[in-house]
Amino acid sequence: MNGSSIKRYASIPVLLAVLACGPLAGCASGIPGFGSAETVNDEAISAGVRSAIRLDPELTVSDLDVDTYQGIVRLSGFVSSADSVAAAASVARTVKGVKSVRNDLRLK
Repeated sequence: MNGSSIKRYASIPVLLAVLACGPLAGCASGIPGFGSAETVNDEAISAGVRSAIRLDPELTVSDLDVDTYQGIVRLSGFVSSADSVAAAASVARTVKGVKSVRNDLRLK
């Protein structure tokens, strides 16, 4: 083999590696837990839960944190009554995309 044949064939493994890994990079956002679509969905769920709770006239929430991960909503903060603890979780469950609610609300 001469020098030009070696150079020509030496680039083949690099080309194959790029071709093999290329599709994986494009599909990363479709893998659960790795894409921005899921993060946006969780943020939208959190915003929807916050809005639904604040718009409910029977709920008085003075300090509310809503965190969502993969559709599981965690409520934390303070409410004015024991009834509000249960009602907030009930309202949160009505929001589209909510799979379950972890209620860590406390009485103030």
